[in-house]
Amino acid sequence: MCKKKDEWDLEIVSKTKVFDLNLHELWQYRDLILLFVRRDLTTTYKQTLLGPLWFFIQPILMTMMYVLIFGKIANISTGGMPKILFYLGGITIWNYFQECLTKTSETFISNQNLFGKVYFPRLAAPISIVISGLIKFGIQFVLFLFVWLYFLNQSDEAIQPNITIVLLPLYLLLMSGLGFSYGILISSLTTKYRDLRFLIQFGIQLLMYATPVVYPLEIVQQKYQWIILLNPVACITEAFKYSFTGYGYFSIIYLIYSTLFMFVSLFFSIIIFNKVEKTFMDTV
Repeated sequence: MCKKKDEWDLEIVSKTKVFDLNLHELWQYRDLILLFVRRDLTTTYKQTLLGPLWFFIQPILMTMMYVLIFGKIANISTGGMPKILFYLGGITIWNYFQECLTKTSETFISNQNLFGKVYFPRLAAPISIVISGLIKFGIQFVLFLFVWLYFLNQSDEAIQPNITIVLLPLYLLLMSGLGFSYGILISSLTTKYRDLRFLIQFGIQLLMYATPVVYPLEIVQQKYQWIILLNPVACITEAFKYSFTGYGYFSIIYLIYSTLFMFVSLFFSIIIFNKVEKTFMDTV
């Protein structure tokens, strides 16, 4: 007696669609995704003396360096915000985007041996990076909150958090979506064009300086601000600072622009990723 379609153990189809997230299959492999997340977290600082403490040490050292170089030596204004809080806030939200982008951009290269031996949804690997990056963000965000609460309780510091702070999940969604889409796009292209791997770090540094991380948007001449805001990460970074301190630039219009940009880039990146994953073992 024949089984019903839903009862088959394995179903072989002729082809898949170019834009096929296959969320049901990803959910079936959720345990594997969690294993990847644990792998990402444990191997980052494996065999280091300080281990997970580096999650705190790294943003602290970067903040001190930015305060010294950009705040003291270059004397770049922070728009009235305390320098430590300004740079730490920018670093915290930027690091999450950078983590999603750089790690997912190595999906095919770093997992080529695993991809060649066993089948699982290939998107599971970059998705695990976004999740592990969110955990790292949470750890660094705790550090940011301690510094934020300190300045919030200082009577001489006019820190004014506002209702837009509830949009923090949206900021994280946009940052992860943009980093994820850029990353899998670059990963797909580097299977054939290896030169792109050498340009990633350089490109990320340029993108950071095109984002108000070490400077506030207000120091840019008003007639040129729209150029900075064409970078979809820029308004998210500014909105994050504004929500917690009252300083910065907040625009619903540009947040909608970033959201639309994220969905469009995600759409095309997944199409290219799904196309490349079928043949990448022949080109890697």
